[in-house]
Amino acid sequence: MRQTEFRWFFAGRLVSLLGSSMAPVALAFAVLDASGSVHDLGIVLAVHMLPLLALLLVGGAVADRFSRRTVLVAAHLGSALTQGGVAALLLTGHYSLVLVAVLEFLNGVLASFATPALRGVVPQLVDKTLLRQANSLLGSARNATKILGPSLSGVLVVAVGSGPAIAFDAFTYLLATGFLARLAPATDTNTHRRTTVVADIRDGWTEFRHIPWVWVGTVSFCLMNLAQTGTWQILGPQLTRQISGEATWGFVLSARGVGLLVSSLLMYRLMVKHLLRLGQLASALAALPLLVLGAHLRAPWLIAAAFIAGLGSSVTAIGWDTSLQEHVPAHVLSRVASYDDLLSYIAIPIGQLSVGPLAQAFGSFRIATAAGIVAAAAAVIPLASTAVRQLPHAQTHHTELVSPAPGPTHVTGS
Repeated sequence: MRQTEFRWFFAGRLVSLLGSSMAPVALAFAVLDASGSVHDLGIVLAVHMLPLLALLLVGGAVADRFSRRTVLVAAHLGSALTQGGVAALLLTGHYSLVLVAVLEFLNGVLASFATPALRGVVPQLVDKTLLRQANSLLGSARNATKILGPSLSGVLVVAVGSGPAIAFDAFTYLLATGFLARLAPATDTNTHRRTTVVADIRDGWTEFRHIPWVWVGTVSFCLMNLAQTGTWQILGPQLTRQISGEATWGFVLSARGVGLLVSSLLMYRLMVKHLLRLGQLASALAALPLLVLGAHLRAPWLIAAAFIAGLGSSVTAIGWDTSLQEHVPAHVLSRVASYDDLLSYIAIPIGQLSVGPLAQAFGSFRIATAAGIVAAAAAVIPLASTAVRQLPHAQTHHTELVSPAPGPTHVTGS
């Protein structure tokens, strides 16, 4: 195990996740303050997401073809420059929708290369028997920053403005670049291949569809995102306000964030024989808040359901990432992960666009209930597959992934 390098990687992820969790709040207020237009904000958000989806497969092929360390360093440095450019436009009072949109588009392009590389680099740094612990630590960092980042960003926006908050995001990418540069160049990627990127993408699809539990799980996540994500994002605030008031929605999101963090910390110690099976069962818990909303239950029930959903979602994410890293060959891991990400994410905008018309036609509470039922069913149906139920988990030893020595070893508090 390359323990010291994992510490550098963990430090890089922690600071970049913190900045990334702050950026959406800062960017939203920045665009709204500078333009006064919700239309502008919609364009900026869309142009960031589109290249991420469009280029994920290319990013996966590149991450399998070249050193993942090099890909991550280049992507993080590029993100520092693009976010720094946005901050400069805002700080100098030269806001331009075209320029901000171009910079955010480039940021989305860079994210499409970083995302698959991040999924593939962890097995290069830790032993297979410690992958769950590594993903638990990384999940704890991600979930902690989801709780801290938006609040910190809101405080910065009020105190010093949105421009400095985005500049801080650029600084975190730059700092993360320095940490990631400390990783040794990878030695197990296929840098000697002479195939084209298109051929690599095609080979990745072949690998993806020939691993039954991978494509079954991906279809499950796609259906869950289709039914659940848009419904929760759009109907969740509306129905919560009708039942319990606007303030409750903040408590609901906080409870879910706490559940995510608690679960990722617990997963560091949990030892199970079939981790994928546990993760698939836990994913059904994410549908609970929608069922509670559909049943018109009051705030305490909804907050409790959100906490339980957070617990389940973190188990699912850690179980899935660990299973991919344990069982998918390293030389195709980033490409397989990119197909998983693409097919899972592409369902989200479809669901977001569909939920409004469906709610108008059938009623918001009915749609929330139906979405919860569909999501829960999509979560458990894959358990009918023997490949999903029986996939073994490499049991961890009782050694610690990181010692209590000074350095980024434990998360205390993107």
